[in-house]
Amino acid sequence: MDTKEKIIRKAEELFRLYGMRSVTMDDVSKSLGISKKTIYQYYSDKDEIVTRATRYMLELEHQEIKDISEGSENALDELFEITKCVRKNMTHINPSILFELQKYHAKAWEIYLDFKEHAFKQSIIKNLERGIKEGFFRSEIDVEILTTMRLEQIQLIFDQRIFPRDKFDFAKVQTQILENFIYGIFTAKGRALYEEKVANATQMEARHES
Repeated sequence: MDTKEKIIRKAEELFRLYGMRSVTMDDVSKSLGISKKTIYQYYSDKDEIVTRATRYMLELEHQEIKDISEGSENALDELFEITKCVRKNMTHINPSILFELQKYHAKAWEIYLDFKEHAFKQSIIKNLERGIKEGFFRSEIDVEILTTMRLEQIQLIFDQRIFPRDKFDFAKVQTQILENFIYGIFTAKGRALYEEKVANATQMEARHES
């Protein structure tokens, strides 16, 4: 990994945890043990770094979802693993990140919207269509409507006008909205298998902790 790539990876890590506004180029340079001057040899300004770091972050998430999809036995297994992935990622992301992208970094925001409309949208559509064919998801659901709703739900979670951080727990909001969505698409067969998977995962975690 060369210095240019290290800068983006470290910036992405810091932005994800602390948000874009609070992370300075001094923070990035100190974390890498290099001078700020070195950073500006590769990137013109912070906005360029935010833009490239945003693309890197979204590509990581999309690849993670793609790997899960390709390695899953069925749509419900895929949904279960993606749900775990989403919950894990949400515990390591600053809730202000989407607001800051939209308000302060137009190029990065456009990249997010492009991933949302294409990569992430197609992932949801494929999972829903697969689940319907396999009998885990209700056949009467409208895939286009449900996909659009789910994409907007993800963005809604980050909106502090709707869920202010002094009133709502970010992780709890994410869990409640996600569970409401997935339980709304299950057939009886899908719900039974999903709850079996949840119970097994809970037992494994309990054994691991003990």
